[in-house]
Amino acid sequence: MMKRTMRPLFSVLLLMAVAATLAVRVTLRYSSIELKNEYPFAVKAQKPVINETLLKYASVDIGEPKLKKEVEELLEGNFRTHSRHRSFLSSGRYRIDIRPRTARGIPVQLRSPEFYRLWQSFRRHLQDWFRNRKFHKEDVMVDLVNTVKVPIDRHNGKVGSEKRYKSCAVVGNSGILLKSQYGELIDSHEAVIRLNNARTGGFEGRVGSKTTLSFVNSNILHLCARREGCFCHPYGVNVALVMYVCQPVHFLDYMVCNSSHKAPLIVTDPRFDMLCARIVKYYSLKRFVEGTGKPLQEWAPAHDGANFHYSSGLQAVILALGVCDKVSVFGFGKSSSAKHHYHTNQRAELKLHDYDAEYDFYRDLVERPQVIPFISDMFKYPPVSIYQ
Repeated sequence: MMKRTMRPLFSVLLLMAVAATLAVRVTLRYSSIELKNEYPFAVKAQKPVINETLLKYASVDIGEPKLKKEVEELLEGNFRTHSRHRSFLSSGRYRIDIRPRTARGIPVQLRSPEFYRLWQSFRRHLQDWFRNRKFHKEDVMVDLVNTVKVPIDRHNGKVGSEKRYKSCAVVGNSGILLKSQYGELIDSHEAVIRLNNARTGGFEGRVGSKTTLSFVNSNILHLCARREGCFCHPYGVNVALVMYVCQPVHFLDYMVCNSSHKAPLIVTDPRFDMLCARIVKYYSLKRFVEGTGKPLQEWAPAHDGANFHYSSGLQAVILALGVCDKVSVFGFGKSSSAKHHYHTNQRAELKLHDYDAEYDFYRDLVERPQVIPFISDMFKYPPVSIYQ
């Protein structure tokens, strides 16, 4: 009789225990969800684990010895490997014969005071540029407002403005733009950054017509230096030119052209250049190892390591991160049916760039910027949108 009485009671107690367990699990589950909703960045705030080996390899500039030798030759006045600049220096404009030299290779016939000033300025800028490449500066991203935006604002009469642009459009040159109609959207941004003086005439509906600054590599200025008055203003003489130096001899072009430019001609901080180089090399190394399974030592032969370089577009995007509160990216990407550039007939990509690695960077920039290496933890990323 006792056994029959205990069975129902035991069953009831068992059911109550199971119900209590389920209730606790549900409570914990929902409290966890509420915590995540209340602190949406709690997980993201943790510093991601980044491959230290990749960081080490990405920090090494394989082309440094070659660059150092080239700079030393230029500082000594040796232009034997730069035929274009030999003819430029020995032209009637500066009336100088660069063939006679001292034992150290320094030109001895300086017939023009104008050239002497140009030469001294060239050597000073080149020395400073090369020396600053060796220093990694944590706050270089924060300095971009003062080194880039403030001089442009001052030229446009906006004195004392040290705030970022409210919105920026970085317009790439990919042929995929020919399939879009982003012109009006691009021009609606406070600032529009274009690359390598790509023309807009005839493409306004697709790429817009507004330009705040033209971001170029020094090869573009080198071509402009051949023109009368060093004309390099496809967007108007009041549009600033921001340039990174990809060949040190191009500082001669900068010396000559800077004096003739009405708008600012700004050379990027070499420490900023080194930051961009390290970032893209990190992503290229990572993609190489994960995609091929080969050791890191085989990356350089596969990518012509000494000449490997980031694209102008990548540096323009990173520049925008430092001077804009909101960044929109247009014309970055590729398609088998599209030209490489919307404004030319070029179809092939340049081999010295790793575009796929750069696309990996852009993806992280949108989805998880906290995993991007080398940029200071104190830097606040603006929201980024990419339009395909």
